[in-house]
Amino acid sequence: MKYILFLCLFSHSALSEIISSNAIGFQINIKRTVNVNSKQAYAQFMKIGEWWNADHTYFGQSENLSIQAKAGGCFCEKSGEKEVLHMTVSYVDPEKEIRMIGGLGPLQMMGVQGGMSWKFIDINDNQTQIVHHYQVSGFSKDGLEFLAPIVDKVQTQQVDSLVNKLNQ
Repeated sequence: MKYILFLCLFSHSALSEIISSNAIGFQINIKRTVNVNSKQAYAQFMKIGEWWNADHTYFGQSENLSIQAKAGGCFCEKSGEKEVLHMTVSYVDPEKEIRMIGGLGPLQMMGVQGGMSWKFIDINDNQTQIVHHYQVSGFSKDGLEFLAPIVDKVQTQQVDSLVNKLNQ
């Protein structure tokens, strides 16, 4: 049993990495394979309220999240009169890739800038590789390198939540 747990932990960490990190920014890259085609994976991704971890929302309810898949579209969260613009959609290639710009969570108030990509690459008719990339840069008096493992952990949780939803 311990061996299986070790393999699971190892395989996840091997597919999630901090590409680089220093005082002015960092890059993370997460890769996962799901047992659906890219069209299905992308469609579920767009239903973000069904899989995003509610602990990483402003108002504690994932169902309040939405993504408008168009340039200038909003990755937003709404709860009654309260609203949050998490990121702005900058590029859409339907069923293949969506890119967003901005800073998630506490990064938003730090004044840093981020670029995020979600790619859905067909492996075959019934498997897709999801590649999630997030790059953040800017200035913080304490540097940004300490944030890389935290952001990597949170984003890995999000990707794994999508993967679990798709592989049900």
